[in-house]
Amino acid sequence: MTRPVLALEGVTKSFGPIEILHGVDFALHPGEVHALIGENGAGKSTTMKILAGYLDPTEGQVTFGGKPTRFAGSDEAEDLGIIMIHQEFNLAEHLSVDQNVFLGREIKRGPFLDHKAMRARTAALLSQLECRVDPATPVNQLSVPDKQMVEIAKALSRQARVLIMDEPTAVLTGRETEVLFRQIERLRAEGVAILYTSHKLGEVKRIADRVTVLRDGTMIRSDRTADVTEDDMAAAMVGRELSDLFPPKAGGGADAILEVEDVSVPGVVEDASLTLNKGEVLGIGGLVGSGRTELAEAIAGLRPRSGTVRLNGQDLPPNQVAQAMRAGLAYLTEDRKGAGLLLDKTLRENLTLPLLETFGRPLIDRGREEAALDRAIDDFAIRAPERGMKVGDMSGGNQQKLLLAKTLLPDPQVVIIDEPTRGIDIGTKQQIYTLIAKLAAEGRSIIVISSEMPELIGLAGRVIVMHAGRIAGELAGDAVTEGNIVRLAMGMDDQKDSAA
Repeated sequence: MTRPVLALEGVTKSFGPIEILHGVDFALHPGEVHALIGENGAGKSTTMKILAGYLDPTEGQVTFGGKPTRFAGSDEAEDLGIIMIHQEFNLAEHLSVDQNVFLGREIKRGPFLDHKAMRARTAALLSQLECRVDPATPVNQLSVPDKQMVEIAKALSRQARVLIMDEPTAVLTGRETEVLFRQIERLRAEGVAILYTSHKLGEVKRIADRVTVLRDGTMIRSDRTADVTEDDMAAAMVGRELSDLFPPKAGGGADAILEVEDVSVPGVVEDASLTLNKGEVLGIGGLVGSGRTELAEAIAGLRPRSGTVRLNGQDLPPNQVAQAMRAGLAYLTEDRKGAGLLLDKTLRENLTLPLLETFGRPLIDRGREEAALDRAIDDFAIRAPERGMKVGDMSGGNQQKLLLAKTLLPDPQVVIIDEPTRGIDIGTKQQIYTLIAKLAAEGRSIIVISSEMPELIGLAGRVIVMHAGRIAGELAGDAVTEGNIVRLAMGMDDQKDSAA
């Protein structure tokens, strides 16, 4: 095997008195895709940040080209060709796509910026990624998947020797993921060393040459990917077998608790109607851009709409999220970092914000807030080294569990959960699936919106599929299959209802 281009040797990392990494040895070789997997909180992000120069190890050393190295920061690492694509977008929202791609490395023509050259180069990179975004578009006008493609284009514009990819496909469609995989294969053939993290073990099995598993900051195993199965990886990540990922499906009652009739959202959703029964888990599927999230936001009062939304027989006015919440309807956003949580605030501040008026008037009762946080930590198995830490420093899985606790704090009867496990490890997925089933067993009614078909099939007794802003059909019982969902999502089947 070739000499590693970048490696960690006996690396530990502590934050205050808490040791996060324990003697990690990890190497990246030219022309190899090396997957790093583990549960949220296992130490993957810390490992990547040390490799990319964002953090220094507490003990041990980083080697680059076989020589011990201490980066002055991530800029020095980038200058050496170590490029990281972050899971959290590192984009300037008010700037255009091409300005983001070349930010800090602008192409000049004499003393002036060569905007024409940067725009043309950006267009070529986006074309390579089969992304139809105008380079002049401000980033704040892009969808989440398009922002991810811009991040990838930005990374491809650099001359990378090492490319570190943190959950690059978490927000991408299947087609976009295939495009990315072709770029990874091209870079591997060119001798680039690639570090790839993903909670999608099927992707790891397909794209990676080697896989290393971290658990609680310790390396558990490192193998050629050809020598391990997805079940082997999952068991190593969580320390136990995961034979029953999904709990038994909730049956639900016959009484409708939520009725949606002829709801339209200008430009994105047209004449959508559905019912949700008490104690039911209802799935909503469809491709990105099909109108799933926009319909959910309209139901929750977050978007202007026409049509009727009725909860327990009470009509909910459009664009009135506070009234929907008071009536017993809660919505958990797909964008936990941008819209769901305040990343620079603590767990307590995030948890109690929606119900702040109930924790004391005129002064906040900190004791009651702390008691609420105690219950949330226990009920949702939230793991945080320190209660007073900023939420942005928590792992993605623990952020999602905190967001669930925050959404459920008002004790809603109907909960709409948009992408419940995006960017979440398999062990935490199992916890969230169990929680959803428990909520339904308690008599709550759940709508789950997901891009992952196994998730819809495993959780929901009925699935509504959207295509081009309209409900293409409804599936129930044994008809809830991947093939049927795909046909409806692609607009290939005009059948409105399928029963078991």
